[in-house]
Amino acid sequence: MIRNGRVYEVFARKKRADRFEHVGAVSAPNEQLARVYAWQTYDEAKWFEMTVAPRDAFAAVNRPQAPFTLGAPAGRAAADSR
Repeated sequence: MIRNGRVYEVFARKKRADRFEHVGAVSAPNEQLARVYAWQTYDEAKWFEMTVAPRDAFAAVNRPQAPFTLGAPAGRAAADSR
C-alpha cells in the first residue's frame, strides 16, 4: 500500500552492453528518494547502472490492462492474459 508518494519501477544492468532488466519496485514521495531507496534495496548485485521510473508513466501497448498488474483481466481466462 502506498500512503505518501508513488511507486517507482527499478531497472538495472550489470555491464554497459547489457540490456536493462526489471529488478523490482520501491515506494517513495519523490524521484530523488526513489533513487536512494532503489540503490539501497537492490544493491546485492554490482550494477553498472540503475534507473527508476514512475509506474504511472508506463502505458500498455497491446493489452487493455495497465502494465505491472497481476492476474487475468476481468472476463478473460488466465491463459489469455499472457
